[in-house]
Amino acid sequence: MATVPIPAGTSALLLDIEGTTTPITFVKDILFPYIREHLEEHLSNHWEEDECKQDVHLLKKQIEEDMKQNRSCPVHAVDQTVHTDEEKAIREVVDNVLWQMAADRKSTALKQLQGHMWRSAYASGRIKGEIYQDVIPSIKRWKGQGLKVYVYSSGSVEAQKLLFGHSVEGDVLDLFDGHFDTCIGTKVEGKSYEKIAAKIGCQPEEITFLTDVAREAKAAEEAGLNVLVVVRAGNMELTDEERANYKLITSFNQLELMGRV
Repeated sequence: MATVPIPAGTSALLLDIEGTTTPITFVKDILFPYIREHLEEHLSNHWEEDECKQDVHLLKKQIEEDMKQNRSCPVHAVDQTVHTDEEKAIREVVDNVLWQMAADRKSTALKQLQGHMWRSAYASGRIKGEIYQDVIPSIKRWKGQGLKVYVYSSGSVEAQKLLFGHSVEGDVLDLFDGHFDTCIGTKVEGKSYEKIAAKIGCQPEEITFLTDVAREAKAAEEAGLNVLVVVRAGNMELTDEERANYKLITSFNQLELMGRV
């Protein structure tokens, strides 16, 4: 396995989660099905609680924004099994959430609700966050070399902390110096990475971003970050052009910070 140097000026590593630290199958086959199976039950049980009300409020704001942008939304057919205003409202939220998930939307409203639902699943041990075997030893090595390590994911900060706090490796949250989600901006916008650099307190060129998604790599590179694209089994195939444009790694074990012990 060829060694790939981390750029010498790097002071911070910024890690994507899905397809980078964690198998895509964990998200697609475990996390998302949990939401689909327990969504209506969750809403019914927590409908009058402040946290749930906030989640629903954000979802409604997202629907309003979608309508302003002329984006398609789910059409609510008449359901004869729904008898109360609360049941109708819950069914509409369920329809919208399932529609967003089917469209692979990354809206903050959706990600916040999902994070709140996963909290109980992690806490009860029904779900444990999956992490590739090369990830934790590599992060420990980088930390020992004086690098800071941050996470940037479309999943909410809460969902990120749940995954790493209840992982198959145990609670590894103390390895990370900070977390970012779509509240700072989407991962395909260069400005998001500029904001992250400002939050971290360093120049963009001092950050090396690891992701499996070429569009994210492009946005980060345009913002001045160093970029490495992670190629793992199950990830979306890169085009020949993308493979030629970016440095590729298949394991965190390949990365070495040259000039430091």
